[in-house]
Amino acid sequence: MALPPRLNQIVEVLASSPKEFRTEVLLDYSKRIPPLPDHISADDLEQVHECQTPFFLAVEVDAQGATHLYFQAPPESPTVRGFAGILLAGLEGETPETILAVPNDFFYGMGLEEVVSPLRLRGMGAILARIKASLRPAA
Repeated sequence: MALPPRLNQIVEVLASSPKEFRTEVLLDYSKRIPPLPDHISADDLEQVHECQTPFFLAVEVDAQGATHLYFQAPPESPTVRGFAGILLAGLEGETPETILAVPNDFFYGMGLEEVVSPLRLRGMGAILARIKASLRPAA
């Protein structure tokens, strides 16, 4: 599995943890999504329609080639926000090429299918797919 080190560490911790801990970790990561910075407006956000939750994202690549991720989702959707928080913690600052190499279903390695419905898992995959689609022109 081609995962960046920070994302790999998160996957390993969750994979070796009890089911109840995975739920707590998702809730913790859901609180780590910062508000959008001033330079990102609602017009800059792209909706991930495959998510049950209204979920929006923006992706930027800076002059040094580092990727920056911005997410917006309602606080009432802690599962999706938690997954976005994991992506933010694991992928922020990585190159587009590194992110494009992440397997689309990497989250199954965390055991999330035991705590999240199949429909939510589909939405999680769609978030990563949308990030990758945004990065392909930059790669």
